[in-house]
Amino acid sequence: MNDQLSSYKVTDRPSFIRFLALLRQDLLTDSESWANKNLSDFLEAMCSYAEDIQGYYDNNDPGIDADIAKWQTFADILKGATMYE
Repeated sequence: MNDQLSSYKVTDRPSFIRFLALLRQDLLTDSESWANKNLSDFLEAMCSYAEDIQGYYDNNDPGIDADIAKWQTFADILKGATMYE
């Protein structure tokens, strides 16, 4: 995952749409860095990462409650699914 994508902040629906475009472009140009390249594996990893994301926040960004829906949380789950095995 490139640095621009990994540090991209999602604050609203338009920035989430831009994030999705960047995520797709990353898959097209750097798919070898993705752990889950097909839809089935990606969705499975997304499900697992969504279950575990509170632990990620507790370790990296205390104070974030994953049960409160935010555009950034959705982006973090998608980013996590690219790496989660």
